[in-house]
Amino acid sequence: MGTLTYGDSQKFEFDDRVLAHVKLAIVAKLLRHESFLLNWTVPAEKGSGRVSLWISRETHLTFRFVDSRPPVINPRWIEALVANAARTGGMLIMAEEDVEKMLGSHIVETPAVGDSPPLGQPRPHG
Repeated sequence: MGTLTYGDSQKFEFDDRVLAHVKLAIVAKLLRHESFLLNWTVPAEKGSGRVSLWISRETHLTFRFVDSRPPVINPRWIEALVANAARTGGMLIMAEEDVEKMLGSHIVETPAVGDSPPLGQPRPHG
């Protein structure tokens, strides 16, 4: 289990694969200077409930992974996380198996000419 540290002391555990995708989605939003809420549900075995964190360029975040090698990245998962961050409620951490369901029901914006491509995709030449 990896750890997301928010600020100086609040620590939250996530599977390394989930945390790697969340990290890339957060970075994509912050590179665009977009602040947002990061939300997830706490499973019953960890006490139940929900967590929401305000994420901005001023937020101190640390991502610590247990595995020394990064996981294979699913660009569609990152795309779904970034797309759902545009909701009023913010980015909801979702399971990988929910990605196609989410992307299939929402239009995902593609970058305009000159904008950065979605993460994991090469920049078109021209």
